[in-house]
Amino acid sequence: MTDQPRPHHHGNLREALIRAGLELMEEGGPDALTLRKCARHAGVSHAAPAHHFNGLPSLKAAIIARGYRMFAQTMCDYRKAAKSDPQAQLAAICDGYIAFSRQHTAVFKFMFQPHNLDIKTLDKTTATELEHDSIASYRILQQACEPFADENGDNASTEIMVWALVHGYAMLFCNPCENSLSPPQTIPDFSHILPMLKLKTNPARK
Repeated sequence: MTDQPRPHHHGNLREALIRAGLELMEEGGPDALTLRKCARHAGVSHAAPAHHFNGLPSLKAAIIARGYRMFAQTMCDYRKAAKSDPQAQLAAICDGYIAFSRQHTAVFKFMFQPHNLDIKTLDKTTATELEHDSIASYRILQQACEPFADENGDNASTEIMVWALVHGYAMLFCNPCENSLSPPQTIPDFSHILPMLKLKTNPARK
């Protein structure tokens, strides 16, 4: 028995395929992601993705770009809800970073896997989104670290230190129940770890 023809997608086909890819990944991880499955999930023909993506690598890149956009939005939401002082802002962004890793674990891990994507082989829209959204998401953390620059105005060391700490924590404990090294009840809250860096604001950088 052959599949029945699927109706033409009258909305934003590219958006529908990205959303379908995100849902498939959340449900079954990266291995669940194929062009045919995305098309089926979006309710379109298996040939439809070719109108927007140069094969599966382009669709994967578009999903990664969307992940970065969602990631940035989560950090911004936490930042808006926090007090305005630099310490509180940085802590909130880190909390948003970790929250995203737990709410969208499969996408989060996929975003930071090595993909060996050649930007030149991607469709123009996807390549632009990937570059813009990845930089924009990192810039949120970067800006939160700027008030803690040293007297010479060098905030790179602080920035890398904070990023390594929060990203390592998020990767290790985005799904605490799967971590075999440390039972969930022994994992300290990140709010107890960040202060150990003893960051001090530079008055000239506030």
